[in-house]
Amino acid sequence: MDENNTFILSRKEVEQDALTWIKEELKVGQVVNGIVRSIQHYGAFIEIGGGIVALLPVEEVSVARIKSPQERLSIGQKINVIIKSIDKENSRILLTYKELFGSWDENVKSFKEGTVVTGIAKEIEKNKNGIFIELKPNLVGMAEYKEGIVYGEKVRVYIKKIIPERKKIKLLFV
Repeated sequence: MDENNTFILSRKEVEQDALTWIKEELKVGQVVNGIVRSIQHYGAFIEIGGGIVALLPVEEVSVARIKSPQERLSIGQKINVIIKSIDKENSRILLTYKELFGSWDENVKSFKEGTVVTGIAKEIEKNKNGIFIELKPNLVGMAEYKEGIVYGEKVRVYIKKIIPERKKIKLLFV
């Protein structure tokens, strides 16, 4: 305390408290609140409390392949994330976001064979074998290649076949 009876915290004390929190309180699989602080092509840096910033790799943002975390996240956005791994020795934390959107089995329940739905064109297979279409944040199907479809385009597709045992959805462009 100083002469005005106020507490003074040093930066070092705050950092030490945060490191203690990482080492003793955080657990793999735990859901934490965070704020997107920075976005890079390889992932986003999420502040998860106490000034602790953790990495959310791009492959942990979405099941559908995305080119940049900016397709899903924005600076200052508040999100829930799951602790994927903790390197206590180096005080590094890896996060995942995609697991919060439900499993394939849960997500596919809202779709039926023989219906037409809207999705977003994602990755185009090499040799033009097909185009991955994101139906929900954690659900992707594949349609045969169609000339002129570009990444990120909204498209209408017919659900030809749902194959739960292989976690696949076959689609046709309408």
